Amino acid sequence: MSKFDEMILVVNREQLFNNEAYAFNGFLSQNDDLFNKITASLKDFEVKRRGYMEEDESFKQLVSYTIVESNDEILVYKRLTGGGESRLHGLNSIGVGGHMNDIESESDIKEKMFENAARELEEEIAMSKSDLKDFELIGLINDDNNDVGRVHIGLVFKVEVDKEKVYSNEEDTLELIWSKEDKLTDLGDYESWSELIIRDLYER
Repeated sequence: MSKFDEMILVVNREQLFNNEAYAFNGFLSQNDDLFNKITASLKDFEVKRRGYMEEDESFKQLVSYTIVESNDEILVYKRLTGGGESRLHGLNSIGVGGHMNDIESESDIKEKMFENAARELEEEIAMSKSDLKDFELIGLINDDNNDVGRVHIGLVFKVEVDKEKVYSNEEDTLELIWSKEDKLTDLGDYESWSELIIRDLYER
């Protein structure tokens, strides 16, 4: 099946951002009053074909984006030229994730989000649910300054793991690096969501 035929979770932009009254750019912490106002509309998600949604700015595609930590280190991964989207080749990321799908066995949108985020961690870095500690939703990431960002919104999670158990399921396409928080910017260029999270969460 083509990735564009995937059925994904989306939310109407007008509803999500209350006709732009709640619109923001960058990382929005769960401690911000706006976070609760925006996430209250997630329960009204719809399931749409990804290919259609990539061209429709009236919807925001829900994407999990999990920051993986081990003690005082953060997992950074670099996308190599072997796979994935070419626009991200050579760029670093601190978020493991992907598009969200409907999970019919879960009725609560929060549980659907956590299940999707956990699935991506297992697929990308071989972490099973039993390996995940302090798994929490810490904020949102949004970037309306480019075409890709205008049709996506990131649900930012954070999780603690044992670094010795982490490995890439796609060694030909992903290089894994562990970094101290204050050394993140020394590793080179990041894709836009990671840049915004580092700026708004780690450099304050």
